Amino acid sequence: MDFALNDDQLALQETARRFAQNEIAPAAAGFDQSGEFPRDIIRRSWELGLASTCIPQDHGGVGLSSVESCIITEELAWGCSGMTTSIMANDLGLMPIVIAGSEAQKKEWLAWAAAEFRLIAFCLSEPNAGSDVAGLQLRAEKDGDHYVLNGTKCWITNGGVADLYTVFATLDPTTRHNGVVAFMCPSDLPGITKGKKEDKMGQRASDTRVIHFDNVRVPAALRLGQEGEGFKIAMRTLDRTRPPIGALATGIARRALDESLAYAKERKAFGFPIAGFQAVQFILADMAKDIEASRLLTLQSAWMVDRGGRASKHSSFAKCFATDTAMRVTTDAVQVFGGNGYTKEYPVEKLMRDAKLMQIYEGTNQIQRLVIARELMKG
Repeated sequence: MDFALNDDQLALQETARRFAQNEIAPAAAGFDQSGEFPRDIIRRSWELGLASTCIPQDHGGVGLSSVESCIITEELAWGCSGMTTSIMANDLGLMPIVIAGSEAQKKEWLAWAAAEFRLIAFCLSEPNAGSDVAGLQLRAEKDGDHYVLNGTKCWITNGGVADLYTVFATLDPTTRHNGVVAFMCPSDLPGITKGKKEDKMGQRASDTRVIHFDNVRVPAALRLGQEGEGFKIAMRTLDRTRPPIGALATGIARRALDESLAYAKERKAFGFPIAGFQAVQFILADMAKDIEASRLLTLQSAWMVDRGGRASKHSSFAKCFATDTAMRVTTDAVQVFGGNGYTKEYPVEKLMRDAKLMQIYEGTNQIQRLVIARELMKG
């Protein structure tokens, strides 16, 4: 058992940390207020090798491990989780190709995504199919050497800016899991329209939209895997992308602790810095221990993914614990700041708003608890 990062991982961590400190964090409040998409910052993250990290080296990518992806994600999220969510969405959208693409598909599309700055979106959720993935209603009908897609996807990160969508549809809604099929859909295919950008409570720098598919003809050559394998592809993707969600939550919480420590040392009450009061010290201590536990659970699940093991239970451990921790830590950070924490002059109210989404996306924490319970029952 070795908890040390190697020299390459330490260098990667330092690169991501400098980028978060120098480019992401200073711009975060502005993009949070405006809701604009920070394309230039995300492009620079790609130029540094901090985005689309799952593309193997054989196809022109950096080919980072899950552990290394988590190292990057925690650092970037310290700067702004909204920007980091948009950066991570590339790996989420590309992972189905890595997992299920044919050699020809990988050679073409992974190399395409590695050659130039591209944005990718993962299209799974629907208005009536969020947690119930098998309840998809977006229809795929075979028509010669094409499939025709009709329906709507929602809560799609990078939806309005993506060059490529990975889309999950159903051949027959009555067959539930068995009817799901996955496709790669270039965003300029006729019939794809993008809804308005969602006006979100937090993570406002990320672009989240409804995407409509109206008689969209997708060549059969862009299908991932076989008909009926889409549900399995989606679940395998989420098993591999949940550890970075834990890392993102850990980064948010770590930023909240850093801000709280600095403020508690400066803010005085009754003639003393509030850091000297045991009530505040206990809040800070609980923050620190839970952040450390979040990081360890996250890296353990990422390590299991890298070893090729089945990480469903441990990925759910990490996602659920780390995101609950982020919500609790950021709420406590606002409390440490008192009235100042409730204003936009200080960063902790943004951290609190950003943290809430972590308990919802990529599988709600209620779903994570179901996964954990079912895995326990198998034992």
